[in-house]
Amino acid sequence: MKQFLLLIIFIPCMALCGRAQYTLAGKIEYEKKTNVHALLQDGNDDESDNSWLERMKSTVPKFSSAFFDLIFDSSRSIYKPGKEVDNPNKMFGTPPASDNIILTDFNASAVKAIKNVYEQKFFVQDSMRKLKWVEKDELRTIADYKCHKAVSKICDSVYVVAFYTEDIPVSGGPEMFGGLPGMIMELAIPRLHTTWTADKIELISPAEADFKISEKGKKVTEKELSETIQSSLKSWGKWGTKYIWWTVL
Repeated sequence: MKQFLLLIIFIPCMALCGRAQYTLAGKIEYEKKTNVHALLQDGNDDESDNSWLERMKSTVPKFSSAFFDLIFDSSRSIYKPGKEVDNPNKMFGTPPASDNIILTDFNASAVKAIKNVYEQKFFVQDSMRKLKWVEKDELRTIADYKCHKAVSKICDSVYVVAFYTEDIPVSGGPEMFGGLPGMIMELAIPRLHTTWTADKIELISPAEADFKISEKGKKVTEKELSETIQSSLKSWGKWGTKYIWWTVL
């Protein structure tokens, strides 16, 4: 009888302990890493003459890194530029998606974003992006969290790979990506030669002020922003198409 009573007590305790390990609020630091040499290669329209390309590659590091912070709780998240690092590739100007600020309201399924495209600032207001994710049988440990693999597409044909953790039961991630049963800890877009990887997590309780976002800029929906960029860059060829992919992140 005593063993039975102990079992009744022990099982709820196990359940409580299991729930206690979930991370429901905090700050995630992501390193965004881009293969600059591969991007330059993509922009080479004259494949018969690679001399300029090789000269350019010799002047810049192969990879460029930037850091972003994602502050979140169970109902909201805000993604914004993090710590600054020396970046020799700044000589090429501000790269796409280098200073995006994304505020996501999970309860309202709504998103607000500040995106700078060349000299134009856009304030995007729309519903959360809905992607069709396909689960894969692959696990990976990222920042000490067990993560599951899922894949999807943006812009009809651009492949996206995500690793998310159910130990952070918040359906968010870097940029405007989410919709999985847990936080995205790593994101890769091979055709943009770029990955976002969670480096570390701080267990903090966000303040209301952390979720403030400026509403300055031309007000658009995601579709309107995409159409504006397409119209402006239609003569840019394949690089213009790639730039559109950057702006919809």
